[in-house]
Amino acid sequence: MNKGFGLGAGKVWAMVLAGLVLSSGFGCKAKPKKIEEGSTVKFHYTLTVDGAPVDSSVGKEPMSFVQGSPQIIPGLQEQMMGMMVGEKKSVDVAPEKAYGMPNPNAVQKVARTIFKDIKDLKVGSMVKGQSGNQPIQARVIEIGKKEVTLDMNHPLAGKALHFDVEVVDIQPKVK
Repeated sequence: MNKGFGLGAGKVWAMVLAGLVLSSGFGCKAKPKKIEEGSTVKFHYTLTVDGAPVDSSVGKEPMSFVQGSPQIIPGLQEQMMGMMVGEKKSVDVAPEKAYGMPNPNAVQKVARTIFKDIKDLKVGSMVKGQSGNQPIQARVIEIGKKEVTLDMNHPLAGKALHFDVEVVDIQPKVK
């Protein structure tokens, strides 16, 4: 007679087997989360351009985006597809898959009088304004007596970008 917990040998073995089945997931292990179309992804990144660090989320809140939406540059999004939580990867993105090549039409001359209230205007300065109802940002590339030449291309246009990324969370597409 079993004087242990009042359980017969058959019940003990049934409990051991049940524990093994539960701990093994009975063949129903959860699929590892990986980035798929529509996934909400959180990741840390460090962006390097021409060997110099430009931006990083390390030590801050991770960046978040929905895979397949135009929230981050296409080349980075393409190379992150299929990554899993905890995975780290180095990613090189060509200018065409990032901010594009510089557009010569985005270089414009404007009257210097527009900047009469800016005392320290110099080549390399970033200025903000509006074109119609659209806010614009431009870099001053030349200052003449009557005109100022502005470059409205993205500052990283024409640049190859290097990212070191780490996926920290993936949530499946909401159906």
